[in-house]
Parts: sequence; structure tokens; C-alpha cells
Amino acid sequence: MAAGVGMRGLGRQSGTLKRKLQSPHGNPPVKRKCKLNINTLRKGAKEADRREEASSSQKPAPKRQLTDKQNESQKSRPFIKTSSLFKNNPDIPEIHRKEVQQLQENVFTTDSFSQLDLHPHLISTINNVLNICSMTSVQKQTIPVLLQGRDALVRSQTGSGKTLAYGIPLVQCLQGMECKVQRSDGPYALVLVPTRELALQSFDTIQKLLKPFTWIVPGVLMGGEKRKSEKARLRKGINILISTPGRLVDHIKSTECIHFRRTQWLIIDEADRILDLGFEKDVAVILNALNAERETRQNVLLSATLTEAVTRLADISLNDPVSISIADEIQKLPEPASQTDREANSSSNCMEQENFAVPETLQQYVMVVPSKLRLVTLAAFILQKCKFEKRHKMIIFFSSCEQVEFYHELLGKVLSGGPESQQPGHPSLSSVSLQFLRLHGDMEQEERTEVFQEFLKSKTGILLCTDVAARGLDLPQVTWIVQYNAPASPAEYIHRIGRTARIGCRGSSLLVLAPSEAGYVSLLASHKINVSELKMEKVLASLMKDDCFKLHRPGRKKSCGKNPQEVRERATVLQTKFENHVHSSEGTVQWAKKALQSFLCSYTTYPKKLKHIFHIKSLHLGHVAKSFGLRDAPQNLTALPAAGSKRKTKPTPKRSELLKKTHSKRRLAEILCSEYSSGMDSAGAKVKKKKKKRKQRKAGNQQIPT
Repeated sequence: MAAGVGMRGLGRQSGTLKRKLQSPHGNPPVKRKCKLNINTLRKGAKEADRREEASSSQKPAPKRQLTDKQNESQKSRPFIKTSSLFKNNPDIPEIHRKEVQQLQENVFTTDSFSQLDLHPHLISTINNVLNICSMTSVQKQTIPVLLQGRDALVRSQTGSGKTLAYGIPLVQCLQGMECKVQRSDGPYALVLVPTRELALQSFDTIQKLLKPFTWIVPGVLMGGEKRKSEKARLRKGINILISTPGRLVDHIKSTECIHFRRTQWLIIDEADRILDLGFEKDVAVILNALNAERETRQNVLLSATLTEAVTRLADISLNDPVSISIADEIQKLPEPASQTDREANSSSNCMEQENFAVPETLQQYVMVVPSKLRLVTLAAFILQKCKFEKRHKMIIFFSSCEQVEFYHELLGKVLSGGPESQQPGHPSLSSVSLQFLRLHGDMEQEERTEVFQEFLKSKTGILLCTDVAARGLDLPQVTWIVQYNAPASPAEYIHRIGRTARIGCRGSSLLVLAPSEAGYVSLLASHKINVSELKMEKVLASLMKDDCFKLHRPGRKKSCGKNPQEVRERATVLQTKFENHVHSSEGTVQWAKKALQSFLCSYTTYPKKLKHIFHIKSLHLGHVAKSFGLRDAPQNLTALPAAGSKRKTKPTPKRSELLKKTHSKRRLAEILCSEYSSGMDSAGAKVKKKKKKRKQRKAGNQQIPT
């Protein structure tokens, strides 16, 4: 009861307090705090005035001048946030890798070609035209076997001279035939290669070997060339036919003059890549066409990696082959004893078992970079190697054609100097002579050949490409291989890095991984592949060498050494340059979104066994968008044109739009007919029209008086 009385008393007191504070018009009560605050503010202002009067004698003018200068400098300099790139990034994990003993192949031997039973003119051509004096290990083991007429399955590391391993015995065999080879005889040898660039390179090598034997004619067939000119060459005659599988099948089906009656050699180079690209059915068609006209011939399969698909192809095409593997002394895989063991060691386990030989002169690095910093780190690495150190020739691998096109444009415009880089008071990038080239499967053949030849002859330059350049290509003086997107298998990794450190030359490779992809290093270690870690901070610090990326602040002292904060500021300046270029027009923004979409699509295609390393859910879309020069995570990516589509298809108009565009009933009827009628319907309509005409003719004939 006492508690209740107390509560009532409190309630009455609060009620009377409200009535006192409330105005007669019913407005809300005036707060007492306001009066107190005004008085205190007035007192505070008076005290501040007294302090200002006291301190007025202590030189106020210089202070005001300094603040004016600061305001001017703040207006003149760009507003840059260093936090946008370097905050909220995932932690970079420490890479724990086992030190494994890499498989090494002795590339060179002391044996010369004169020790083999070869034509003197052929030996002279090898020594003087190709400038080769001694054999490589694969050539030493392969050439005698092929000269005996045996089938062979050859496996050796990239850049070990496999083209000459089959080219030399092939030329020796053809030039020594009893009945001299005539051009009109047609193909005596068929060489299958996976890509057009490798076809051109192989053709060039065979042509050099045939310099003293002018009556033997080599030729090349590949997609992108005119069929009419190829058919004309086939009619005249080609003795050594080098071709991509798809174009050869096309000619087998449509060209009458092609035949294989005298074909004595079948050579499948980069056999695993041919099968990976989906040419298995085409190879089957070619084998059937060969067997239909001539069953006995010499067959050779060559590859740097030996997959289960290649083994299957060897079983079908080779007859009692000699297996040549240079790394056999180091690595011998146990053969499964029973059928159940064979099933257990299927393609799913093939990735785990196979170890790869890597050139001894190749240095391999890995760099873990958060998604937001990938673009600036790549740009800093290119500047470090190709501008500051110079004399470097670099290949950068991407996972899609759209990315190659986008980054070729972006890096070329920003790093080689553009309107956005020429700001007053800033040094221009135009003095940097960086040459960017691109190569991918969606390019026209004429342009692909031109780019390939240009990069082949140049001493420096940066080639941005897809895996179309990952197999068999011998590009001289390439010093760095950068894998911006990780390959789908260790075998593909080996083929990519094989474009450098070829035949005894020195080279380096860099694999760029996101923090969530660090497990890929352990996968490489399980295949006896050693990689050393390169720190991202070390690469970004190279931006300190160029004042173009300096954030200009008045009264700032010259930086001594590598100040981490200044490195971050310079990286942000470079990122801003990229973003300004991307957002300079709606077209470039759409282009960046399309490239991003193609990257995401390719990211979902990693094999199931690697999903724990490369999973689409581990990506932060906003962070990844930064690496494409986009400021925010894009929306409605699925509404963009499908990534990877070769043909640009126009979007189908909506029915409401069609109705707006049509101005008459007749036009609307035509559109509706074209939209809903099929080819069968149109054919039926033609038949009906013919029947009507016949009836009209008959009716007309009946009406004519006799």
C-alpha cells in the first residue's frame, strides 16, 4: 500500500509540473535546457572574445595566410581516399609449401647430328640455317626410333625440340625414297596441330629443313583462311600437309581432290591439347579417312603431358609403339594390376598422379593479391619489368577473350599515355614506350597471323592472350610469363610457363592468386612443382620510381626510402587513373561489365576437384569489380550479352515495341507471320499458292470457248 501511495504522489507531482510548463494555447512545453544553453553559450563566447583580444598581439596574420594556402591546395589537388583500396581486404595467408625435388630433364646432350645416318645436306641445313649443333635429349632418343620406321609415343617437357624430333626423320625418309617424290602425288605425311599459330610455326620449321630438297612441297591448312585458295593448293599437290583438325575434316567432306593414297606418316603434335579442345571426333574422322585408303603407315604422338585421353588415342592409332619419356629414370608410375585398379586410376585421379618436368633455368614465383588490388599490382609489375628494368618480353595469360580485349585497351591507354594521364603539373606517361599486343581465338585469322609475327620478331613487348598461345609456340626472348588467371590444371600451368626458358635459355614465371586460392600452391607441390613467394608490397613499391603517380601536397618533404603510406597513395592514384578511363563513357563501363561477366563465367568452369580452391562463392563481387576499373559492384550482369559468344546477336524486340513501330495493319501482319511461322509453315504456304494457281489455270481453260 505504501508503495502504491508513493507512486500516486509522484504522478500528481509530474502532472502539476506539466501544467506549469504547458502554454495556455496547448503548445508543447518550453524546455528549460534551452535557456541554460543560450546563457552558457553567451558566456563561452565572451570568454573566447577575451582570449582572442589577449592573443591578437601574437602575430595573427601568418596563421590566416597559411590556412588560405592550405585551402587553395585542397581545391587544386584531387580528393583521394587511400582507404578504398587498402581497407576491408581479406588477410593474405602464409603460404606453407613443402620443399619438393622437381623433375629435371637434361635438355642438351653432347651428341651432334653428324653421328646419325642423315643426308649431308640435311645436316648442313640444321647447322647453318637453324644454327643447331648438338641434339637435345628427346631428339637423341626419338630420331633413331623413327628412322627405323617404328611408331612412337613421345613425352618431353615444353621447349625441348620435339618439332625437330619428328621433322628431321620425316625429311630424311622422304628425300631418300626410291621413286622421287612428285608434287602431284599428294600428301606423304600428315601433321595435326591444335592451333593455327602452331601450324604456321611447324610449317616454317619444315620449310627450313626442306631448303636443299626443293621437290618436296610442304603446305598448311587452317581455319580463317580462304577455302578456295586452299583447294587450289591441294589440286596442285602438297607432300607434307600440316593442318588443324577442324579444317582438315572440312576438306575431307567437301574437297574432292584431297586423298591419302600415298600417306605414310601421321604425326599428332600436342596430342593432349587437340583432345582438350574437343577435336576427338574430328581425329576419329581423319583416322577413318586414312584407314579407308591406306592402312599401313608410321604414327607418332607427341606431348609434354600424358593424359588418359592421349593414352586412349595411342591405343587406337599406334601399332606396337615405342614409349619415349625423358623423365622415366626419375619417375616411374606403378601400373595397376587389375581392372578395378585401372578404374580407380581414372581421369579423376590422373591429376594427382602425374608429375611434370620443369626446365632448370626457369624461376617460378607466386604472388597472393586481394581482388581489389589485382589491377594496380599487375600494372606496377608491368612498369617494373618493362619500363624501369627494360629489355623484357612478357606474356600475360587470361581466362577469356573478353578479358584480353578489355585489358589490352585499358592498360594500353592508361600505361602508354592517354588524355587522362596528361594533367597539368603531372609528368606524362606518353614517354613510356610500352607495346601491348593481344592474341585470342575470336580474332580474324589475318590479324592473328600479323600479331603472332610481330611479337615473334620484336625484342620487347607485352602480349595479352588466352590459352591459344599456351601450346607449342616457340617465341624467342620471352623473359616473363604472368598467369593473371590461374590455369584449370597443373598440366596447363606447365604448358603456359613453357613459353619461356626454352632450350637452355633463362626465364621466369609469375602466378597471381587471390587469398582464397592459396591452396593452389600445395596442389602444384604435389606434382613436384616448386614456386617461391613474391610479396605484393615489393611490386607496388616500384611505383616510387615514377613521380607520375605521386600525390602532390605543398610543403611535403621528399620521401626517403619506401614509405608504406606513400606507396598506398601512389597505388590509389594509379587505380583512380584506371577508374577515370573506365567511367569516361557508358561504352567503356559496359565493356568492363562484360569482361567481368566473362571472368565470372570462366571461374565457374574449374573442374570439380578444384572447387575447394576456386569457388564462385568465395569471390567478393565489389572487390572483383575494382580489378576491372569499376567503382561499384555492377547489377543485372545476366542482362549483358553472353560472355564468350563469338557472334554478336541483336536482342529480340518485345511485342509492345513491335506494335509501336508498325504503322499499318499490313506491316503488323507481316511481322506476326515472320515471328510465329516456321520454315515448315512457309513451305506449306508455297504449296497452297501453287495449288491455287493450278486451280485458276484449270478454271481459265474451262471458260475458254471451243
